[in-house]
Amino acid sequence: MGWIILAGLGAATLALLWLLGAPRALWTFGAAALMLGAAGYTLQGRPDVPGAPVSAAKQTRPDDAALRDLRGAMFGRFSSIDASFFAADSLVRGGNPDIAARLMLGSVRASPNDAALWTWLGMTLVEADDQTVSPAAEVAFRRAMTLAPAHPGPPFFYGLAQVRAGNFAAARPLWRKALALSPEGAGYRRDIAVRLALLDQLLAMQQREGAPTRPVR
Repeated sequence: MGWIILAGLGAATLALLWLLGAPRALWTFGAAALMLGAAGYTLQGRPDVPGAPVSAAKQTRPDDAALRDLRGAMFGRFSSIDASFFAADSLVRGGNPDIAARLMLGSVRASPNDAALWTWLGMTLVEADDQTVSPAAEVAFRRAMTLAPAHPGPPFFYGLAQVRAGNFAAARPLWRKALALSPEGAGYRRDIAVRLALLDQLLAMQQREGAPTRPVR
């Protein structure tokens, strides 16, 4: 039974890493961690022994090149806002998302009508709040959607933030909107469609198992 549970956990972990938009480097780390866990279970598995809490130290974040590429595909590359994006990315990777959020706040104050900057302010606020969609982050995302109502970027990243926060039900209408707004020939359209399909499967599984889902706000 232990091996069946471990195999199911491995498959679910890899699917969720993709759904959450985790960088490829984290996939490798996750696979290695699962293999180490399997080896440890084989050698000295003791499911009857209670666990003990372990405090996590603050760590740097892995480089998320895939997310940067997706952002560039949606909002464009080599523009005047790239400096803000790249600086915020560097600060988040260095374990300073709070400083990244302050930097993005300064950027939106300088360019208050730029939907891309408001979107990334929302993302950095979520990072700074340990993957929690705070009221401030919600204001940033909603401002971005108001400024660019026909652009798929703001609802997509708002949905991604909700998924990372565990608000799966809240993410679904946002990703449906992002998909509807995506041009037919856009390279990122399929990426959004696949993520939405996986999210639908996850929500259906939760419903079958009677797991609670958070309401759409």
